[in-house]
Amino acid sequence: MLSSDSCNYAAMAQVQEGKATFYSKKATGQRTSSGERLHHDSLTCAHRSFPFGTMLRVTNPSNGKHVVVKVTDRGPFVKGRIIDLSWRAAKELDILSRGVAMVLVEPENTTIVPFKQKNLNPLPELDFESTEEAYPLRPAWQATDDDLPADADKKHKEEEKAKMEQGKAEENAKAEQGKTAEKAKVEQGKQKEMTVTQATPETKQKEPNKKEKKKKSQTRKKTSKKK
Repeated sequence: MLSSDSCNYAAMAQVQEGKATFYSKKATGQRTSSGERLHHDSLTCAHRSFPFGTMLRVTNPSNGKHVVVKVTDRGPFVKGRIIDLSWRAAKELDILSRGVAMVLVEPENTTIVPFKQKNLNPLPELDFESTEEAYPLRPAWQATDDDLPADADKKHKEEEKAKMEQGKAEENAKAEQGKTAEKAKVEQGKQKEMTVTQATPETKQKEPNKKEKKKKSQTRKKTSKKK
């Protein structure tokens, strides 16, 4: 059996013509040269030179049918035969009744394995327009003054000044309100003191009147006793 390193890459670019045979269903479960197990219903094949995993297109020239199979084994080693197919692949080519049939073998993709595969569907080129202004990569709430453009930096500074002025005005208004409230409290205290001072002389005048009444009541009692 040949190793994969001794593959003939020159033969890969040519179409091979020769006889093909197929595995019987009894071979299902046997281990191939690549290490994979054979299954009669899988689309695999054995080839002497193509690397393992190569996809080959096998065509039956008598009826025009073709099938794509993967190389998983080495062989055949009989003169005149170029490929051994799985039972399913032979069924697709309609060669089960013959046993041996002439086929054409060619790689499905002409790219040699060690090289980069051809780009069959290239992507269209996109033209992205660039702007003159440089926008920050960070989000706006994390951006600093250095990240913003010139116009945005001016607007940002103006907004900050306006916010500072509003804050100062609010602080001044609160301070004035506090002063007015303190003045009102002081005036209320003075008014209460005035009312207290006005009430005290009346009480002083009432006290001697009570004493006089007591004296008069005592003198009346004494006079009544003498009688």
